[in-house]
Amino acid sequence: MKRHIPNMITCCNLISGCFATIFALYGDARLALGWIIMGAVFDFFDGMTARLLHVSSPIGKELDSLADVVTFGVAPSAILFSQLSVMDYPSAVQQTVFGSSSATWASLIPYAAFIMAAFSALRLAKFNLDERQTMGFIGLPTPANALFWGALIVGSHQWIESLPWGAFILLLLMLLSCWLLVSEVPMFALKFKHWGWSGNEVRYLFLLSCVPLLIFFGITGIAIIIAWYVLLSIITQRKAA
Repeated sequence: MKRHIPNMITCCNLISGCFATIFALYGDARLALGWIIMGAVFDFFDGMTARLLHVSSPIGKELDSLADVVTFGVAPSAILFSQLSVMDYPSAVQQTVFGSSSATWASLIPYAAFIMAAFSALRLAKFNLDERQTMGFIGLPTPANALFWGALIVGSHQWIESLPWGAFILLLLMLLSCWLLVSEVPMFALKFKHWGWSGNEVRYLFLLSCVPLLIFFGITGIAIIIAWYVLLSIITQRKAA
């Protein structure tokens, strides 16, 4: 029975992603973010449980990636899709498509959000084959990307909607995150070989900076933390080079 426990936890991650996607498509980004966070918790514990019980298996690895595609790929894409669906667009993109009276370019733009789901799947496939990512990451991890989008839209949707070109800013940010997902940019992981300061300076600096960001910015602080994580990873890599 115990060899099935990690896979059961992974399935809970998958189900969380399904719930997150449904709530996102119904326009409830807050609940969608909550289920993404729940999925991230399950994602953390399935691997830990497999190692503790010594029941790691190839099928568990594949199942984990499939669950992550839903929770950290499809769900955040659905959140972005819903947000883009309620944005105001310039009159230039309000024209009908191919003479159709029911479809405009503005109504098609939100579907571009699912490009991010495709890049998330590509990122996960690369991660499974890349043996360099044992103590760090190459490219932005999908859970971090999902938390960024969920927190940004939940915490700052009113400000985003007030921007004249808000929809296109979101699309540019999405393209940037897609690139980061599959990029060769090294990013540190919160894995400690020891608890001393030496060798863990970046990790401790990052963790200590998270507290004031969450206090001052609330949910939006999660998105700022992910952006700070990417920036700190790039700065650290340049100094190392």
